[in-house]
Amino acid sequence: MSITVVSADKALEMLKEGNERFINGAETHPHIDAARRSELASGQHPFAVILSCADSRVPPELVFDQGLGDLFVIRVAGNVARDKVIGSIEYAVKYLGARLVVVMGHEACGAVTAAMGDSDPGGHIGSILSQIKPAAYLARTQPGDPLKNAIQLNSKLVSEQLKDCEPILKPAIANEGLKIVSAHYHLDGRVEFLD
Repeated sequence: MSITVVSADKALEMLKEGNERFINGAETHPHIDAARRSELASGQHPFAVILSCADSRVPPELVFDQGLGDLFVIRVAGNVARDKVIGSIEYAVKYLGARLVVVMGHEACGAVTAAMGDSDPGGHIGSILSQIKPAAYLARTQPGDPLKNAIQLNSKLVSEQLKDCEPILKPAIANEGLKIVSAHYHLDGRVEFLD
């Protein structure tokens, strides 16, 4: 399988078109047949990376009407990024040719809701909430719904964090056309790009 690098702008257009199909119930469910599975046996070259929440209501392949090998999806509660997540994104950019990274939060995010509170949830959950807390605090200073603000700010802050990551992502933005954008998934199916 040869690498066909899809530009960030084209990838974003493809995601928007897929989401439009999803919203309108006109999904095509592309790239899921035996021929595609056979093609992917020799390698993968997804056109976009999606860092999204692990919430069961937010499956990126369905939301964007994409199939096998189209998206490199990383799902973690609160769509936060630490070393393993960043390393996974770097892998998709450096070795798989992805030129678009989307950090997608979503309406009614439980992780962000928990980060808005002051109680300690125990276990390893606190390591996730500590990454979301800056957005939660900042959201309280803005007009409008604090939870919605925090969810969107969290996605934006993670996007900004990724844009500054050395030694792979920041140079790829400067030299290889990589774009990192934030998005907000509404539970009615619509993806709102925030950048």
